[in-house]
Amino acid sequence: MTSADTARSPMYAGTPVPPVLAGAVPLAHVERDGEVESVHLGVLASVATGAQHHDRPLPVRGDPDIPFLPRSALKPLQAVAMLRAGLDLDGELLALACASHSGEPDHVTGVRRILDGAGLTDADLGNTPDLPLGIEAGAAARAAGVPPAPVLQNCSGKHAAMLATCVAAGWPIRGYRDPQHPLQQLIRATVADLTGVDPHVTTVDGCGAPLFGCTPAGLARGFGRIAVAAPGTPEGRIATAIRTHPWWVGGTDRPVTRLAQAVPGLVVKDGAEGVLAAALPDGRAFAVTVLDGSARPLPVLAAAILAGWGVGGPALAAAGRVDVLGHGQPVGRVHAVLA
Repeated sequence: MTSADTARSPMYAGTPVPPVLAGAVPLAHVERDGEVESVHLGVLASVATGAQHHDRPLPVRGDPDIPFLPRSALKPLQAVAMLRAGLDLDGELLALACASHSGEPDHVTGVRRILDGAGLTDADLGNTPDLPLGIEAGAAARAAGVPPAPVLQNCSGKHAAMLATCVAAGWPIRGYRDPQHPLQQLIRATVADLTGVDPHVTTVDGCGAPLFGCTPAGLARGFGRIAVAAPGTPEGRIATAIRTHPWWVGGTDRPVTRLAQAVPGLVVKDGAEGVLAAALPDGRAFAVTVLDGSARPLPVLAAAILAGWGVGGPALAAAGRVDVLGHGQPVGRVHAVLA
């Protein structure tokens, strides 16, 4: 059954069909001992950005212009806006501003370094209290009886950078999450500028910050423009930070970090509900959204796309392998379906 068949099923009789459902196609098969037991539907958009490509489209799967919510894959674009407003960060702390970090000790210390540099503290953070996202860091916090806190939540680097941006620009820190705040208005305009798509919706992300909608093609275009930007520009500074400090963008053994470490020069960021975008230094870029919200096929899809572009080697193959287990042992794999 295709996504179009699903959209015509009695389940949707008399009700609007979500555009993302109507535009989705199979992207990955989950195979167990030779049998396909499940299929991930979604959309893949790819573009080639830059002077040598002139935003030339590359092959796609599904409808690349469907409206969707990019979740935390939008963070590098949000960070571009912060730099445009005068945020003074580079290196690992700028990578942390783009991160969905694991909440490991250095991540938490880094967030506090951003806050301290702006004369702020943990108490100024407005993101959702949580425990660390990383498995080991989260287990350690629970074992120690540490309560959920904004500084431990995976988006705290972004929120600390937002607060520091307000201080640098002379904007009030109170209400910095309000979509009408000057910071969020600049972020919205920057997202539109980089993606070439006017956000179709403004909603609230899981961390409490505004989330601006775009399209898979638009998100890919934004990543491509960051990847080819000149050094020293806001976009170029983001690209350098992510390329140079991939651990700060994710954490130990996180798929997004492993992909960045496997492909020198890759600018890559994942997001909740099965979103990932990446771009190479030559401007080739892609964005993928998985319809069921699963992150499971993302590294497989990313590795397959990059390998198809002639990039990578053993490290990328390892980063893109997702085994299916039976009694704790591999009995199958997740396979990309991109032909």
